[in-house]
Parts: sequence; structure tokens; C-alpha cells
Amino acid sequence: MTIRRLAASVAASLFLGFASPASASDTILAVTGNVTGAEINLSLAQIEAMGSASIVTTTPWHDGQTTFEGVPMARFLEAVGAQGTTAYVQALNNYNMDIPLSDLIDFDAILAFKTNGDYMSIADKGPLFIVFPYDDMEEARNALFYSRSVWQIHTIGIE
Repeated sequence: MTIRRLAASVAASLFLGFASPASASDTILAVTGNVTGAEINLSLAQIEAMGSASIVTTTPWHDGQTTFEGVPMARFLEAVGAQGTTAYVQALNNYNMDIPLSDLIDFDAILAFKTNGDYMSIADKGPLFIVFPYDDMEEARNALFYSRSVWQIHTIGIE
């Protein structure tokens, strides 16, 4: 079974769990593929325990500068034991994107779970959203990096 098919089946099985706000112990993210173990299911509390950083930036989807808080992708990838070159990221609405791990690390992306100090709901691009520091890195202010800014993330497959 390919990572993409596995991600789709995980999406179907997890979707009902995202219909209402998740508690800190509910699984909100499945990490599959070339990671420590066959599949890692993470709660918001486990993701937050990895540590956090903030990015203050403008985006095409928000008015003015917005503060995002989340775990740096470099730290996240290390924590899950990612061994590969690409993250296959899938959202609740089945939007998916292949993102080079090197871009997630080199461009200081975060796996955001808060916007302006509040946890993100599904209606507000949550529970998880890949954010790049667009204002700080001109190379990230373009259609390619905006398309890599997946929100409502539920599965990340490492290939």
C-alpha cells in the first residue's frame, strides 16, 4: 500500500474525530511512512510538548500581520524520526501537497496550532497549519510556498 493510499484511508477513518473540537488527548495527526514505527498518532498535547516557536507574518489568507505558534518543522521531523526527502501532507478536504523536507527545514516552517494566541479550529484552518515566515524570506513569498502552506492537516507521510 502506498503512502498516499494509506493517508487516504487514515483520512477516512479519522475524519469523524475532527468534526468537533479535539481535546488535548485526542489524536489529531497521523504520521506515516519512513518514521520511527509504522505509524505515529499524535495528540495536540504531544505536538505541543515538542516545543514551540512563533512566526509573525502576513499571509494571503489573513488580514494584516498574524502571529502563528507551533512546533518548528525541523524539530517535529526529528521527533518522529523522519528519514526521507519528502513530506506528503494531506488536509481534511483531501487537498494534498508534496513538500521537500529540506524546504520545511531550510525555510524555518512551523507546524502551527495557534493563531494570535488561540488554538485553531477547523473553521480557522486548524487543527494544524504549515506556515513559513513569508515576511522574513522573500523566497517564500510566492505561489509555490503558498501552495505548500497546507491547513487542516490530518496526515503527514514521509517518503
